[in-house]
This record gives sequence, C-alpha cells and structure tokens, in this order.
Amino acid sequence: MKIANFATFGAYLDAGTGNRKDNILLPKKQIPLGTTDGDSLEVFIYRDSEDRIIATTKTPYAKIGDLAYLKVTANTKLGAFLDFGLERGLFLPYSEQRYPLFIGKRYLVFLYLDKSDRICCTTDIYKHLSSDSPYTKNDKVSGTVYFKKPEMGVFVAVDNKYLGLIPNNEYFEDLMIGDVIKARVIKVREDGKLDLSTKDVSHKQMTTDSKVLYDAMLVNNGLLPFDEKASPDIIQRKFKMSKAAYKRAIGGLLKSKKISKTENGFKVIKK
Repeated sequence: MKIANFATFGAYLDAGTGNRKDNILLPKKQIPLGTTDGDSLEVFIYRDSEDRIIATTKTPYAKIGDLAYLKVTANTKLGAFLDFGLERGLFLPYSEQRYPLFIGKRYLVFLYLDKSDRICCTTDIYKHLSSDSPYTKNDKVSGTVYFKKPEMGVFVAVDNKYLGLIPNNEYFEDLMIGDVIKARVIKVREDGKLDLSTKDVSHKQMTTDSKVLYDAMLVNNGLLPFDEKASPDIIQRKFKMSKAAYKRAIGGLLKSKKISKTENGFKVIKK
C-alpha cells in the first residue's frame, strides 16, 4: 500500500477508496527508516485490541485460511489467545475449543474471519484437512495430534495438512492433543485417509520389543511373570505394545535362547 500522509503517531496508507477517512494507520514504530510520502510498503491488515483496522510491517505466522501450529499465551472466560507473531494475540473463542487448552502448549488451529471482521481461529480443523496425500503404505510421516476419540483412536494431521488416524489397535502411547509425532502409514483407505501406527513394520519392531521385554526381565531378577495368556490390557499398560507384538517378541527371545519358559512366565537364561 502507498503512504498517503504522515502523522505524529504514524503514517496513513491509501486504502484506494478515494476517501481519506478509509485510509489505514501504520503505527510509527512500524515505519521503516527512510520511508517517504508515496512509498509503497508491504503490510498485513488486521483489527487491533480496540477493534480498529490497522497495518503492520511484521509478518504473521499465519493468515486467514491457513492451518497453523501456535502457542497459547492466555486463557480467559471468553476464549484463549495464541501467539501468531503480531502485537495482538490471535483470538480462539471458547465456543471453538474442542478440548481444554494449556498456556505454553502449541495446538493446530485454522484461521478464519468472524462476523465482525476479526481474525479468529478454531480447533475444529477436520474439514480443513485434505485426504489427497502423496503417501503410500509403510511411508514414514510426521504430524500433529489434533483430537482423540476413545472408540476410534487418535486423530493426526499429517504434515499439518492431511487426514490421518492411529486406530485403537495401533495406539499404545500416552499421546496428548498438540503433540508432534512420527508414524508409519499402515493403510491408505479408499477415500485417501491415512491409517497410521507409531510402531515399525513387524519384523523390525520385534527387535525393539524383544529388547524392551529382555531389559524389563533384567531389572526384575531375570523374570517376566506374564505368559502368552496374559491379558492384552496388561501387556499394553506394562509394555506399550499389542498382545500380538508381545507374542512375536517372546517368540524371538525363545528362538535366540535368551529366555526360557517357566510355570508362570519366562526367565533369562544365564550364560
């Protein structure tokens, strides 16, 4: 925008309407050194804390229509405020919060313009994610946890733009909304959505799981008091793995003669 005129508290930018009253204020501290009348500046337009349209030469972390991973700086009765790179925080109305927010933690949000022309954001981002990802089975990906549904699993925004889900039978870690994770694509559904797992392919994961079990036995006098009939819930709670993974890992340890079977479980074979 072109500078129309200077004032003691800043410069007014030509809004292009032909009416000086429509011109937009660029605060004095935002004006680059050496700027003169008629110069053009690249600016970002938004409403300040007093609901006035104002310009800034700062570049925000995101703009309307973007998905952004932003930090919560304040919580109020009306909503939360997130840091998006400008003097005024980005408002997240209480009605747009699908889960509790914690100051200092980052969350994935979508920016929109409300009925009062204010920039706001929402945590309801599902409809703003795409199912047209470039990934295929066994690809490694990263993403942000944006929702949890006990009967389904953990919802992940892969690359913060694609729809992903860690199904319940692949969910063994204590993941929190806002966490950034690494995962593996285990299935690309017909609609393009990605099923994910935080575990590696079975033959590689078996090595990792075997070490977890073996180390657990070493700190427990060489004993593992859970046989193949142990409850899947106990296995998941104790070792963060599925019952199938547990049986594969035990099988690997037995085959390599590192452990032997006992009446109540397994024990380390001392060499």
